[in-house]
Amino acid sequence: MSTISMKHSQPPKDTVIAELTTAVRRISKDKIEEIDLINREATYLAINALIEAARAGDAGRGFAVVANQVKDVSRRIGQLTGELGAELAMISKTMVTELERQQGQRLTDLALNMIDVIDRNLYERSCDVRWWATDAAIVDGVTRGSEAVAHASKRMSVILDSYTVYLDIWMLDLEGHVVANGRPGKFPVAGVVSAAGKEWFDAALRTGSGDDYATANVDAVVGLDGAQSATYACAIREGGASNGKIAGVLAVFFDWTKQASAVLDNVRLSSGERARTRRMIVDATGRIIADSGQTSHDTKRYELARGATDTGAYRTAEGSIVAYALTPGYETYQGMGWFGVVEQRSIM
Repeated sequence: MSTISMKHSQPPKDTVIAELTTAVRRISKDKIEEIDLINREATYLAINALIEAARAGDAGRGFAVVANQVKDVSRRIGQLTGELGAELAMISKTMVTELERQQGQRLTDLALNMIDVIDRNLYERSCDVRWWATDAAIVDGVTRGSEAVAHASKRMSVILDSYTVYLDIWMLDLEGHVVANGRPGKFPVAGVVSAAGKEWFDAALRTGSGDDYATANVDAVVGLDGAQSATYACAIREGGASNGKIAGVLAVFFDWTKQASAVLDNVRLSSGERARTRRMIVDATGRIIADSGQTSHDTKRYELARGATDTGAYRTAEGSIVAYALTPGYETYQGMGWFGVVEQRSIM
């Protein structure tokens, strides 16, 4: 399964935002206040000079002219420092807004990359189930006797040894009974479990050709000890032909918890970001089906405040940045309306 490598060469933009904001505040608060203090002292001196000049009468008139000029200069300096403070505040706001936009775009790109990796992996699952359904051992398993069934089970076991992303593979008859599976020692489902009425099983029976497949949303599978699985199913057709008569169904169970966690864990984040950044996969109904901050399988929902676009970012009332990206699909896999979501708490 593909994962995302992690390399960090620059500090995250939200750290830059915090440092910039602090620096601008220091300039506008400390430096401008210092100028104001000096300017007030000059004003007081000018006022005192005017008072002394008035006491001196005619002898102090020349000095009064200078004192008035100093007072006028102080007034102009006070006006300029006020304008400077306002301009610095505007510059700070503009720069912070732009950096926040860039950070939102970066997190959106991470969310898109995350869901894209998921899509590519699930596309591979759709390919696997379709070509395995044409395997001679599996076709014989649903059309011949018990000896063929045993051989099909061994064949599925060999497949699972090479494809470690799967929990199990089931071969089912037309009534939905599990005839054989790839891990009978771990999951004794053959002759015991039925998938009759399951959405993915019924959809597989309705497929028009061997090029079609059925999917089910991530959910716990009873026959697999309640493990979370993304299920893919395809009709097994006589002779392995694309247009052959349907003889059964093949189902593969993608180990969702393990593989999705690997994707979330490998999102490119700095060590400082990781602890305050939540990564999620949210399905089309708003159900969280993978969560870097989740420690249990309890069903949770995430209310995503998205607009009309498929990707975007926004800031919450609590100050966190939320970035999201709708599944773009991959090749013939159209996706299931899932979102990659990244929620990052502010350090400011």
